[in-house]
Amino acid sequence: MNPMRVLSMLALLAVAVMAKPGSSHMDNSVSQALKPSQWLSASALEAIPAADELTVERLENMSLEKGAELLQQIYHLSQINHNVEPNFVPSGIQVYVPKRNGEKIVAPLNEMIQRLKQKENFGDDEVTIIVTGLPSTTETVKKANRKLVQAYMQRYNLQQQRQHGNGRDYDDSNEKKGQRTSSEENSSEESKNAKTQSGDIIVIDLGATLTNYKRYAMLDIEKTGAKIGKWIVQMVSELDMPFDTIHLIGQGVGAHVAGASAQEFTRLTGHKLRRVTGLDPSKIVAKTRHTLTGLARGDAEFVDAIHTSVYGMGTPVRSADADFYPNGPAAGVPGAENVIEATMRATRYFAESVRPGNERSFPAVPANSLQQYKQNDGFGKRAYMGIDAAHDIEGDYILQVNAKSPFGRNAPAQKQSSYHGVHQAWKNDNKDYD
Repeated sequence: MNPMRVLSMLALLAVAVMAKPGSSHMDNSVSQALKPSQWLSASALEAIPAADELTVERLENMSLEKGAELLQQIYHLSQINHNVEPNFVPSGIQVYVPKRNGEKIVAPLNEMIQRLKQKENFGDDEVTIIVTGLPSTTETVKKANRKLVQAYMQRYNLQQQRQHGNGRDYDDSNEKKGQRTSSEENSSEESKNAKTQSGDIIVIDLGATLTNYKRYAMLDIEKTGAKIGKWIVQMVSELDMPFDTIHLIGQGVGAHVAGASAQEFTRLTGHKLRRVTGLDPSKIVAKTRHTLTGLARGDAEFVDAIHTSVYGMGTPVRSADADFYPNGPAAGVPGAENVIEATMRATRYFAESVRPGNERSFPAVPANSLQQYKQNDGFGKRAYMGIDAAHDIEGDYILQVNAKSPFGRNAPAQKQSSYHGVHQAWKNDNKDYD
């Protein structure tokens, strides 16, 4: 074993491998039990990469099981002394606002408000702010983010599409112009009868700054969230827009940043944002001392979370008023081959629910496990994961999803045979919707 490599990885996370004399109240037996050598072999320790060597690409090239195991090992090593202090606050975070013609308004966070002032009627209706959590360096991350933006563009521009007889989806600059898709995420017969909605999207690309696991793990959630929260207060003030129409969405570690942003907004204004949604909230490696960090109920009027990689990139910890666990708590969800794909499925599910007509594609029931759910032994009324989640629900919800798009197992209410009505899968299982 090369101990310098292991210690290098741990040092990058500012972690002591074992308790220092006089620095802990643990007795010797507990201290000995917490030594990595008690639960990791020398070869396993040797195989753990340095934190700045671990990237999205590297995790995507591992199997789901291997990637989840590695992340669990690194996380538990980092928590031995509970003294990992966050030290990364990104600067120059880029923000973009998609336009109907496929172009984007792009600017650093501190310049975007001036750009928004030039956009006619911005903020008059609903405003959705998305905080990304991983860099778009692989097609998995790019595709999930693209699907979410496309879904909102379709949702917010449906009335105009009807008026012009144009059902073509919004395509961003990374899409081939005129390319069509059969994905249920992108089109639905039910959209013809969907209610219209108007609004604007802002994407705060925090994920672009998290280029390796070291930055991801050492992100100062509280300071980064406070920076974005102050920015939201400034935007609401300078654009004279209503704050109660804002929906803040965060991915992975960005979910916790979104929660901290909402808390800062409340601290500065005395008001709560309408909703915060966490898309597979991550484990928190580095924590500020004496501060409760992370997405939590109370951060907004309603907080919901979708957990798709509980034992991989995500966390099993309840993070919201309503926490949804597709197929129950696990390292991943059906069809996900690695931890990156698993964590980004939360974004894909939410995007599918945003599409007009698909708002109730993910019915769920309160339950403690997938087995309890399958046995019709859940407790409480049905709820819907995604955009149409009722703001008065609370607790843990279980549902089943498909391995391929369309992911939702929705069935019309009149055809539901069980009390939660989600055991009948779509009839198109043999068609590749991706």
